[in-house]
Amino acid sequence: MTKSNRLYNDLAWTFPIISKKEDYIEEGEFYTAKIREHSRIKTNTLLNLGSGAGNLDWAMKMNFDITGVDLSPDMVRISQKANPEIAYHVGDMRMVRLDKQFDAVIIHDAINYMLTPDDLKAAFITAHAHLKPKGLLITTAEEWTGHLKQNRVRHQVETKDNIEIVFIENYYDPDPNDTTYEGTFIYLIRQNGVLQIETDHHVAGIFPLPLWSDLMKEVGFEVIEDRFTHSEFAEGEDYPMFIGIKR
Repeated sequence: MTKSNRLYNDLAWTFPIISKKEDYIEEGEFYTAKIREHSRIKTNTLLNLGSGAGNLDWAMKMNFDITGVDLSPDMVRISQKANPEIAYHVGDMRMVRLDKQFDAVIIHDAINYMLTPDDLKAAFITAHAHLKPKGLLITTAEEWTGHLKQNRVRHQVETKDNIEIVFIENYYDPDPNDTTYEGTFIYLIRQNGVLQIETDHHVAGIFPLPLWSDLMKEVGFEVIEDRFTHSEFAEGEDYPMFIGIKR
């Protein structure tokens, strides 16, 4: 049986190879601009819930005093190495409490791992609890009900030193009537030309878009809907982005 979430555990060492921090510069600039555009208060401090390998933090740290939280100790170690000046904590975004409030909170693609409406609401409650009055939450839906293309496949080839990785992603929803879909990852890893094949299974959440804004309002946010765009997207492609102002 394929093991789950290996990209964040025993295969976490591959993450900086297949997802380079320099690739996050455009995204970091986009989120920084949106935070500046929509903030009702001066924004200096930023909490990243689900900070992963710290790539987005690296791209945004010149603009904010950042604190990161991630569920994976392996990812926290990688992010701390990439950003030694940033404080990182191991924690679950559904329940972590840092006893500190921030001007803004970002939940990047780790929001995909909220598998039920209760999970999604819990993440929003955590964000709300960590925000100062009129502070801002920003998050993006990468998949939503009716949008997922069955058997969508992506692949990339990356090289670092004597390591080559072909990384293949396949996404499929075995039951469109529930709130989850599956991602299967295949890694073709060659170290000094010797092939190693690894597989990895992920389960992500998928919800109707109105649920996102409804849950944010229930938690205590004023909701602003916007769109996330990127130069690598196909023409006309974008993601729904939700901005919450703490009431």
